[in-house]
Amino acid sequence: MSWRDERNALSRERLERAIPAIFPATVLRHALSRPLKPPTPRLAVESYWRHHLLRADRLARALAACSGQPEGWSWRLGGEKGAGLPLTFRMPPSPYREPAHARGRGHCCICGQPVYRFGWHRDLWGAGIPNKNASWHSACVAAWKLWTSPSDHVKILKAGQRHRCAASGKRLFKTAEVDHRVPLYRVWREHRDAPWPTLLSFWGTPNLQVVNRAVHAEKCGQEAGERAARRRLAAAEAPSESAIPEGLLSDPT
Repeated sequence: MSWRDERNALSRERLERAIPAIFPATVLRHALSRPLKPPTPRLAVESYWRHHLLRADRLARALAACSGQPEGWSWRLGGEKGAGLPLTFRMPPSPYREPAHARGRGHCCICGQPVYRFGWHRDLWGAGIPNKNASWHSACVAAWKLWTSPSDHVKILKAGQRHRCAASGKRLFKTAEVDHRVPLYRVWREHRDAPWPTLLSFWGTPNLQVVNRAVHAEKCGQEAGERAARRRLAAAEAPSESAIPEGLLSDPT
């Protein structure tokens, strides 16, 4: 018996001993089919969502739509410690991570919905109350990793596009790169006031595409030219000091 067979035998024995009578069948099938079987139900759930990333993305955004945007919330950036605000518009907005809107332990800080056993999003066990020791859904953890580091998951995104470049339709090369169809700087500039669940789609699969490097470089060049043109236009429209009457430039004190 190899070390893998021995390890899997021990992991399966431990998993079957710990698994409750009610458990998602798809997760159990996935766990038992892995080359290295997860030894606990929690690790089985995490492995399931990690290998079903596109499904996790759809679920996380659907759960966010169920929670809706908190009253009085708006998408803001900030750097104050403990404020829970993203430092840059490249990070997805997450109102339930902000202290003013957090729902506390037992609720996911990404989507705002209750978290149940093993980080599951539904109360399959009829407990009636969320797991107070949890603050993330396992699906939302996987989705958050996709939203914040999409390039780390290019292999899965390639497969979702059947290995075809989203822009040219040609075969994807090994050097293909992940791109946002609508650039995130335009999301911040043009869609800032959209409802929060709608905003999340700009970080999720509806706005992600895999393109060949040459296509990506050309698109980035066009976007850089657009930003430069807007800066020049803004500078030209801003009143210069020479155009301001001398009395308005003097110190009012």
